[in-house]
Amino acid sequence: MSNFFSVFTYTPWDNLNTKILTQVKLLSLKNIIKTFPVIEPGFFDDLLSNMYNFKHYSWVESIKRIVGPDKEDYDITPWNLIWGMDSERRIFQILIQKVKSEFKDSQATLVALAPPELAKLFEQYKEGAILRTLSLLNNPKKMKFLMVLAPKGKSIAEEQQMLQINEKDLERVQFINTLKQMPNIKGQWFPTFDVKCPNCNGPLTEVYAPEVGLVCKRCGFKRVK
Repeated sequence: MSNFFSVFTYTPWDNLNTKILTQVKLLSLKNIIKTFPVIEPGFFDDLLSNMYNFKHYSWVESIKRIVGPDKEDYDITPWNLIWGMDSERRIFQILIQKVKSEFKDSQATLVALAPPELAKLFEQYKEGAILRTLSLLNNPKKMKFLMVLAPKGKSIAEEQQMLQINEKDLERVQFINTLKQMPNIKGQWFPTFDVKCPNCNGPLTEVYAPEVGLVCKRCGFKRVK
């Protein structure tokens, strides 16, 4: 078992290059303080306010995959990665999982973080370090920049599953179409229950005439009504 979460994201620091995915590894909080701390909605309300009022706070939809310590793929919808640098050029990377899909008014758990220096700070000071860090992240005067990376569309894992399902559906349709085009022993795919001519076994055609009911166009046999 690994102790890291991996976030696969497009690169907002590279003009959101949607052709390149970068893997960001973050240490699980359970490995540091044995639990996932809860972040109250007030933190996110303040963060949204800073995004509206300060250009160095931003929101970017770029996350395409979240992989847990046991290599499990998560639904990316409730996840965000907070990525910032303060005025002392210290990096902060914090992975959170929201209780609701909305960012505003949503309680969340703090799941993982990086770099190692921040992990050591959390391990040493526990709750005190968490409160100080969250307070710093919401202080525009002390932050050089802060980005909230959000999910972008469907996760890579979900897209691959849908592709596999679509491929299976296509194969099934192609197989059915192939069967329809293949003749059976009697020259038709679907068996027919039409009346056959007693002489040549050809199909009898109904003729609307007073004296004739069915006629075989192959041998001329007639069946009178």
